[in-house]
Amino acid sequence: MNLSYMTVTEVTDYGPYITKIILPLSQSIKSEALSEDTFNVYVERRNKKTGEVLQLRKDWNSVELFPSKGYCRVLKAYTSDSEGNKTEIGSHATLELECEAIHRLNSEIAYVQEHNVYVFCDFRITQVKEIQADSASISGLVYDHFSGGRMEQVKGWVNSESSYAEMPLRFGYYSPNMNSGKRPLIIWLHGAGEGGIDTAIAYTGNNVVNLSSEKVQSLFGGAYVLAPQVPTMWMDDGCGLYTESGQSKYVTALKALIDEFVNNHSNIDTNRIYIGGCSNGGFMTMRMIIDYPGFFAAAYPVCEALYDKVITDQNIQDIKNTPIWFTHSKNDEIVKPEITVIPTYERLLKAGAPNVHFSYFDNVVDTSGIFKDSEGNPFEFFGHGTWIYMLKDECVLDYGGSPVKVNGKEVTLLQWLALQSNQITDQNRKYAESNQGGVR
Repeated sequence: MNLSYMTVTEVTDYGPYITKIILPLSQSIKSEALSEDTFNVYVERRNKKTGEVLQLRKDWNSVELFPSKGYCRVLKAYTSDSEGNKTEIGSHATLELECEAIHRLNSEIAYVQEHNVYVFCDFRITQVKEIQADSASISGLVYDHFSGGRMEQVKGWVNSESSYAEMPLRFGYYSPNMNSGKRPLIIWLHGAGEGGIDTAIAYTGNNVVNLSSEKVQSLFGGAYVLAPQVPTMWMDDGCGLYTESGQSKYVTALKALIDEFVNNHSNIDTNRIYIGGCSNGGFMTMRMIIDYPGFFAAAYPVCEALYDKVITDQNIQDIKNTPIWFTHSKNDEIVKPEITVIPTYERLLKAGAPNVHFSYFDNVVDTSGIFKDSEGNPFEFFGHGTWIYMLKDECVLDYGGSPVKVNGKEVTLLQWLALQSNQITDQNRKYAESNQGGVR
């Protein structure tokens, strides 16, 4: 009879990957008895509803479909406890898998039809090298029954739905660990690929859960994180398609969700409500600060897709005093900065916006050390993926190439965000006037 395996999933910069497979052994062994080639790991990524092997494009530019199956590379193999924690002697073997950015065979999500969805990674782990143990050697092990998995980064997250009768929206949220006092609210609006009906995609399709990490939470003194989800896309103005109208049918429903969430959590500091998101979510970030000027303490649009041509001069006047930090990449071919963020940023500066910043990257390259190209160099993601930098809090430079400073101290985007409040607008205006990056 074949054996069962367990998995550990990590939400990476490129979404959730199964990074570890834990295999129970028949007896305890020493860690040196294992090596990277003791087992081979074969996987077929299957549709959770139909069980069929997925047929996917190799990359964003491909047309031809390929079956999503093959062998995963084992980076490390060692003895462990049942949780995958390394031990010198153990009754389990843990295999650490490579996170590969093209075929993504151990990624737990895939872009199917219109959205990313969770898929089932159906593994078959076969022992191909004898394991030497004290009492007897071990051979012939095969594991092909999934017995459970865990994803530590989603602990504390809860899925729910708003009660707005006209258009209830699903959402995930995180509540901070705290005893008393008011806490800010960070709102994240997903990109088009994270829409649909699987709410967890809204905060795990990208590394949004980093906003609930201990490091980021400490910057804010503990913060609520809210990740709404729409069934289509934020740019849907009612026709069900991506549009250039600049309108969204979800504006009222999203504001109703935010208001309801704030009302249900009386310790949210209403002077510190921050809104941001990527691509379609960046579009909706701009839409919300335009439609509700003064409500949000600050905004952080990432590769935002609101065409500058639909933003009126009055809109610019309405939002110029809202602290905004834009993020985009020069080589973004999906949302071109020349017709979205650059002219909007320049118009805000011309209008006298006192606290607006813009991190403008040349490209998007892995900085985690996890994703590598075929030559072992840091993998270059597609230019649209600047949310990778933003969610890791690696935005530090302004449009002119100088660091953003608050009271003479250099800050990251999230450090800056944590300092914004509707109560200190005048103070923000003073330091922003003295530290504005300016247009190149």
